Amino acid sequence: MKLLVSVVDADEARVAAAAGADIIDVKNPAEGSLGAPSPAVIAAVCAAVGQPVSVAIGDMPNLPGTAALAAAGAASSGATFVKVGLWGVSTEDDAVALLSAVRAAVPDAVVVAAAYADARRVPHAPLAPELLPRVARAAGVEVCLVDTAIKDGRGLLEWLSPEPIVAAAHDAGLEIALAGGLQAEDLPVVRDAGADIAGVRSAACVGGRSGALDGALVAAMRMRLPG
Repeated sequence: MKLLVSVVDADEARVAAAAGADIIDVKNPAEGSLGAPSPAVIAAVCAAVGQPVSVAIGDMPNLPGTAALAAAGAASSGATFVKVGLWGVSTEDDAVALLSAVRAAVPDAVVVAAAYADARRVPHAPLAPELLPRVARAAGVEVCLVDTAIKDGRGLLEWLSPEPIVAAAHDAGLEIALAGGLQAEDLPVVRDAGADIAGVRSAACVGGRSGALDGALVAAMRMRLPG
């Protein structure tokens, strides 16, 4: 299983890469669960690390054109993986339409469709996470991500058991990443569920999600995921 580490700038990206992170993910936590960084930050991170970079483009409203334009901007700034949060869609049809627009806008990038494990506690009810593999496959998206919408210390494993959604994604021919408040001790659970990628931010930082990334914490988590 690969370890994805979310960073906010090029300095953190260098730390994460040196500590063994398999995937460097760029986002802006100040703008939400999947907050989008600026093009300049994306370009600086891509220049700083010698590996493919993942970029969040936001907890997206139900605006396919806006999502497509954001995806194109991320890809032109150097993103290999473009990650879109299905925040503003609640039906399968709307989710497929938004993801299809993103897919068409970035034909050379890997699109990651993200739903929220705790969707039921969000007032406007984003897409239920169990529907994610089906809509991703229908839109021609390669990777699913289940994260958490509300960052209050309650992690993904409090909201769902990972095995069913991992199995559904694999049955659909997709890779799946799990993230959202995961701690080091959660990684073996995620690995044993069969996930392809585990994503972390707060567990890799001193002082939580808004703190400074710590290379020793990243290296310790990488050690928990041999092979």
